[in-house]
Amino acid sequence: MRIGDLARQAGVSTRALRYYEEQGLLTSERTLSGQRVYPESAVERVRLIQQFFTAGLPSRTILQLMPYVDTGQGSPEVFELMATERQRITAAIAALTAARDALDHMIHIANHPTPEHCPALREPPWTPYNAEAEAVPVSG
Repeated sequence: MRIGDLARQAGVSTRALRYYEEQGLLTSERTLSGQRVYPESAVERVRLIQQFFTAGLPSRTILQLMPYVDTGQGSPEVFELMATERQRITAAIAALTAARDALDHMIHIANHPTPEHCPALREPPWTPYNAEAEAVPVSG
């Protein structure tokens, strides 16, 4: 099947398919004119790759997992790799949650300013400029 057919059947763009090939996740044959041709099984493979991406796995990790998928054999290393990726995602969620909480705090301050957070509310809010106090004596 040609790249456009695979893209339609798998529900992805042709650009995504080219990316998967660049990353070594998908292979194709080439016609004499250089067009990509995929086996029917590529539809299922692309859908699986999409599931891995949806799960937050980077292409380099998916590439490490695919030989085990292809053989149908698991290993302790595969499960460790997935556990490590889960820990990475959990840490990213924690960092994003902390960033969101900090932003919520800033939004609260913007909606309810206090002298502590807003210099314009301080007494006095500013000191007038005194040109005479700033004047530097001229020696001569």
